[in-house]
Amino acid sequence: MNQNDRQVNLSRRNSLKFVAGAIGTGMLAARLGADAAAPAPAVAQNDMTPDAALQKLMDGNKRFVDRKRQGPNQDLPRLVEVAKSQKPFAAILGCADSRFPSEIIFDQGLGDLFVCRVAGNVATPEEIGSLEYGTLVLGAKVLVVIGHKRCGAVDATLKGAQVPGQIGSLLEAIKPAVESSKDQPGDRLENACKANIVLQAKRLKASPVISKLIQENKLKVLGGYYDLDTGAVNILVES
Repeated sequence: MNQNDRQVNLSRRNSLKFVAGAIGTGMLAARLGADAAAPAPAVAQNDMTPDAALQKLMDGNKRFVDRKRQGPNQDLPRLVEVAKSQKPFAAILGCADSRFPSEIIFDQGLGDLFVCRVAGNVATPEEIGSLEYGTLVLGAKVLVVIGHKRCGAVDATLKGAQVPGQIGSLLEAIKPAVESSKDQPGDRLENACKANIVLQAKRLKASPVISKLIQENKLKVLGGYYDLDTGAVNILVES
C-alpha cells in the first residue's frame, strides 16, 4: 500500500470516529434533555374545600357553554404525572348517554374526575360502592349526580315500556321518581328527570360512608340537570 492509500484510509477512519462521537454526544444530550423535562410527581388535585371543588366544576361548565374550553390536564406530561396515582377533586354519577361526557362538559382532564356512568344515572349498589371509594379513599370533595333533559331511561319508565334483559332493572330504580313527580305541574318528562336526579342523590347520601363525609364537611353531594340543547348544568339539590 503506497503512502497516498494510507492517508485516504486514515482520513476515512477519522471521519467515522467523528461521526460516531457526534451521534453518541447527541444521544446523551437528548437523554439529559428528556430527563430535565420529566414531569414532577403528581400533586394533590383535591386539596380544597367542597365549595371550591364545586366552583371549579361549574367554572369549567361555564367555559364549555361559552365555547371557551381550555382543555386542561390533557397533555402527555399530565398523562405521566397521574400514571401512578390519582387524586380527583370531584366524583360524578352520570347517565351513560353519549352526548355529555363529564370531562368535556366540565372542561377537565386526566385525573380530575372520578366518573361512574350508567343509564338513568341510577345509584345501584355497585355505583354507590364505587363512589364511596372515590370519595373516602381517593378524596373527591364534591359528588354530583348528573341527569339530563329528555332522558331515554326516564321516558321509558314514564311510558311503562316493556323491555328485554336487564334493562328493566334500570326502570325499576327510576319508578319511585316517576311516581313522586306525576302530580307536579309542567312537563312530565322534565319533572321526572329532575325527580330522578334528586332520588339518586338521596340514595347516595344514605350511604354510611358518604353521609359521614358530609357530616365532617369533607364532601358535598348535589344533583345537576344537564341541558342537551345548551350544554349548561343547573344544580338542583345540595347536601
